[in-house]
Amino acid sequence: MSKSLLADAGERLQMALKYVSISEDATEYLKYPQASLTVSIPVRMDDGSLRIFQGYRVRYDDTRGPGKGGVRYHPNVTLDEVQSLAFWMTFKCAVLNLPFGGAKGGITLNPKTLSRMELERLSRGYIDAIADFIGPDVDILAPDVYTNATIMGWMMDQYSIIRRQISPAVVTGKPITMGGSLGRETATAMGAFFVIENVMQKLERIPQETTVAVQGFGNAGSYIAELLFQAGYKVVAVSDSQGGIYAPQGLDIPSIREYKLTNLGIKAVYCQGSVCNIVEHKIISNKELLTLDVDVLIPAALENQIVADNAQDIKAKYIFEVANGPVSSAADPILEAQGISVFPDILVNAGGVTVSYFEWVQNRSGLYWTTTEINQRLKQKMVEETDTIWDISHKLSVSMRTAAYVHGLTRLGDAISAKGTRDYYVNGKSS
Repeated sequence: MSKSLLADAGERLQMALKYVSISEDATEYLKYPQASLTVSIPVRMDDGSLRIFQGYRVRYDDTRGPGKGGVRYHPNVTLDEVQSLAFWMTFKCAVLNLPFGGAKGGITLNPKTLSRMELERLSRGYIDAIADFIGPDVDILAPDVYTNATIMGWMMDQYSIIRRQISPAVVTGKPITMGGSLGRETATAMGAFFVIENVMQKLERIPQETTVAVQGFGNAGSYIAELLFQAGYKVVAVSDSQGGIYAPQGLDIPSIREYKLTNLGIKAVYCQGSVCNIVEHKIISNKELLTLDVDVLIPAALENQIVADNAQDIKAKYIFEVANGPVSSAADPILEAQGISVFPDILVNAGGVTVSYFEWVQNRSGLYWTTTEINQRLKQKMVEETDTIWDISHKLSVSMRTAAYVHGLTRLGDAISAKGTRDYYVNGKSS
């Protein structure tokens, strides 16, 4: 039997523990999720039939604040996956120094098979089932894979109906007209862009001479591809769930995004007429994209895309994890032995939860910021934490991933120890 995602995630924790001194209490706390909820969601379908969907919500740790994490709709959602994502969110919030713990949720289904009305009934039913488990001061939801602002709006509205009061801060990533924040839709990609730009400058890389491949062309993947294209990087390959395209001379990303939005796919982009500029390209698979000889590889799809079986085939010099957990722990040492630098998800894709934090603050204060203000605040946080983790990596001679976990673990350990540890109770010492 293959190792569970949560056990795989724990491998990174064990590696970081070698380089940081925290109490036994903190280590024990972080071994297990604080609370896991499994629910059945009955939905009346458009044809009159009844279907039951399986839903989950996990709060991994709330030492530093209320749980925070997205809700994904995907056929492969399991309790193990949701627990792993909540684990990563715990460290992501600590790395960015946000006053949140880690949480995550999901429903097992293919959302593309449901009508919009069925999706609304499902989304509201999910909130009906977990309403006592969440709240603005307990656990805050956000969009994730195959969920969006509209779905978040339904969830916030349903929670408000249940509580008989408007409660915008229970959900982030909402429509702007329902209390959403400007800049939230592009936040994950924007945050990743700030990290990539910061790192490339440290490495003295010139954008025009840097080739990029992006696996995943959803919200985060398509935006990061366009941001890099606009900054002068040569984006040579992109893919979605159906397949991808590759052009060594570079792709016209804005036109491909337009085509994707119009045709719901990029595999058959033939660049005719006004759709986009005529560019010779090759149709490739997602697996082929991962092994392209490029400078920068950006996995922006799902977890476990680079594993022990294919890690030796990776040719990119730098990997920036825009997806959650796209590189398995077993692949890490193989990539490191090949001299490939991996910049971890708990830093690179933390722009989404950071702007979610900004939205939560705005909802609670009633004061709202401009897009420019949001991006300035986001850039400051992403650059500050990238610099810190870069310094830790060089000081300890460890990978950026281990350095990020050391950074997050130190903050989590300090928060857990502040409540009292074994030394405090047994020896009368504060720690």
